[in-house]
Amino acid sequence: MGSIYLTEVTKVGPEVEEFLEEAKTLVLFEDGAPPELAEMSVLHEHKERREEPPEAGDIMIIDNREFRITAVGGSAWKNMLQIGHASFKFNGAEEVELPGEICLEESGSEGISESIQPGVQVEIRATG
Repeated sequence: MGSIYLTEVTKVGPEVEEFLEEAKTLVLFEDGAPPELAEMSVLHEHKERREEPPEAGDIMIIDNREFRITAVGGSAWKNMLQIGHASFKFNGAEEVELPGEICLEESGSEGISESIQPGVQVEIRATG
């Protein structure tokens, strides 16, 4: 398995936990996001990345918790590479609703906000 994207959490916006609980969505933005977006985002600084996007079946790892990717929107990876932004939805959908989304398996996402703290690494890893 190879790393597709590796980043470290630098700051967690005050609305992240509520957004995760209500919308089952984790929003990532690289450091420097506009303040109104930073409120609901996990800010991060990428360490490694590759040009090729992840695919359904690859995994996202948050503080040693693994979630299978089920769908990747058409513009999601371009946004990650350009501004470090994507919306990760814990809904298990096999098709995205919006082009900037990456869908993850739903099971096991409870309490994920407790794992997301400054210094925690988030990785997207290829399984094939």
